[in-house]
Amino acid sequence: MDVMRTQVVELIQSRLATQELRLTSGRRRVADAIAHNAGPRTAAELYEALRDEMPLSSLYRSLTVLAEAGVLVRSHNASGVGHYELAEWLRGHHHHLVCLKCGEVQDVDLAAESERDLDFLAERIASGQGFRVSGHRLDVEGICGACAVQ
Repeated sequence: MDVMRTQVVELIQSRLATQELRLTSGRRRVADAIAHNAGPRTAAELYEALRDEMPLSSLYRSLTVLAEAGVLVRSHNASGVGHYELAEWLRGHHHHLVCLKCGEVQDVDLAAESERDLDFLAERIASGQGFRVSGHRLDVEGICGACAVQ
């Protein structure tokens, strides 16, 4: 196991321990499968990858525990399908491109200047409503390259 993977596992294990939870082999498999994908994944996609290693019921239990512990974040695409990814404190701040045709969600890391522009815009929008910003998320919806050529 490489150093980065070891560090992520140690951080997850520590986070779970603070909540008196264990990093079981099933939870580790789920976290590892999510951590090594290029974007959020649905439970169905995770089950396809892990079906030989764990039953569907165990996958859902692991997803629930990891999400409740703050290790994973569950979000929904435009169709309402749930996607899971590592929480920002593990993955780092990023945004998403969401295909409205196939439902694929891709991670996007912005350049520092673009991120500052988004921060400014979020502050501008919020301050007009008396709202204090603590962060932001951006999902850009459209049609992915693969769907566009079909």
